[in-house]
Amino acid sequence: MKTIIKLATAVSLGATLLAGTAAAQVDRQPVSSISELLQRVRQDAQEAQAENQQRLQEFRSQRAQQQQLVTQARSRLNALQAEADANREQFAENQETISRLDAQLREEQGAFGELFGVARQTAGEFASLIQASIVSAQFPNRHVPLENLAESRTLPDANDLQRIYTVMIDEMNAQAEVVTFDRQVVGLNDGNPVPVTRVGTFDIFAMSGGPKFLQWSTNEDDRTTGYVLSVLPAQPPGRLLSAASSLANADANEIVEGPFDPSRGALLAIFKDVPSLSERFQQGGIVAKIIAGLFIFSALFGLWRLLSLFMTNNAINAQKRKSTASKGNPLGRVMLAYESVKDRPIETIELKLDEQILRETPKLELGLNFLKLAAGVAPLLGLLGTVTGMIRTFTQITLFGTGDPRIMAGGISEALVTTVSGLIAAIPLLFIHSFAASFARGAQQTLEEQAAGIVARHAEERGQA
Repeated sequence: MKTIIKLATAVSLGATLLAGTAAAQVDRQPVSSISELLQRVRQDAQEAQAENQQRLQEFRSQRAQQQQLVTQARSRLNALQAEADANREQFAENQETISRLDAQLREEQGAFGELFGVARQTAGEFASLIQASIVSAQFPNRHVPLENLAESRTLPDANDLQRIYTVMIDEMNAQAEVVTFDRQVVGLNDGNPVPVTRVGTFDIFAMSGGPKFLQWSTNEDDRTTGYVLSVLPAQPPGRLLSAASSLANADANEIVEGPFDPSRGALLAIFKDVPSLSERFQQGGIVAKIIAGLFIFSALFGLWRLLSLFMTNNAINAQKRKSTASKGNPLGRVMLAYESVKDRPIETIELKLDEQILRETPKLELGLNFLKLAAGVAPLLGLLGTVTGMIRTFTQITLFGTGDPRIMAGGISEALVTTVSGLIAAIPLLFIHSFAASFARGAQQTLEEQAAGIVARHAEERGQA
């Protein structure tokens, strides 16, 4: 019985879902018998059938209206197609008319047609040169009339032809000018105009917080944006910046040294590919970093030893002028050693003083061998980097050949940078070791000299006694 009730309940729910009256089912009371359940199923089926009949009647009533809309759309489509056909025929007739008129124009132009064609071609080529010239930064849109002439389908008049050589003469005159004017530069002064100095058609720079070389360029991917002045990604060396500053601050008619780029900016643009000092150091790889670490540690240690030995020598020299021995310096400790055995035989005194000097010697020579070793290891590390860089270079030659020198540049840079790093680290370390060893030897010689003097004075005193 329970199975029959469950099956009837499922049938009832299915009929309810088909009827789309789920919301109404929520409010219904649960059935208590099979007959009540069957009655509810029949009722739901009747309601669903009535609703479907109502929808069918509505669809049939709207079918005529929809058919009317379809007929109107087809009429509109036919009208547009007819209009398109008419326009197409008119376009073809216009093309034939244009071709006939062009042929007539070429026939009537005769030899002048070739002449005007050359004029248009020259105007187009010169318009590109004018637009890319830095003179256009001072006089923008000079190229527009030439471009219009190059794209014109009508015969140029005398003014158009005159404009071509007029612009040429202006460009030649601009090559001999050094002028300063205000212009907006991308990346400077928040877009406000700054003083800009143009050296002919060769280079241009701005004075905004110091000289900065500029470039007159456009976006190669979207030339419609036009040319703009912007700061070079990397500035040239300081001597060129100094020359630019001198030229910008020079008085009228004053002869000064100034920057000159005969390639019209191409040479200055190369500096963006020149690596900086940090980039060169990075090219040395891990070997250059090891050399740098060794140099920094050894140099600091060497400077500390130099200072320590310098203070020790000063203390020894001060002790030489005092009769009271002090434990704070090597000579004072030698004198105290003498005081402890001055009543003994002279041989015992000599041995005691030699023993004390031998005790002081390791303190004076502390770290000198390490400095010497670091000064010798640094070039060897540089040589190691040279070898690894050349191995990398030959590996790249094996894989990619020698067609592109840039492929080999990384390995060669590593080889050269590590060699230079090793030499840069070794040379100052050798100087530090030499000075430190000299201080240590001087202190040791002073101790030996003073010890010999003590023994001599002791022998004299014993002889007089």
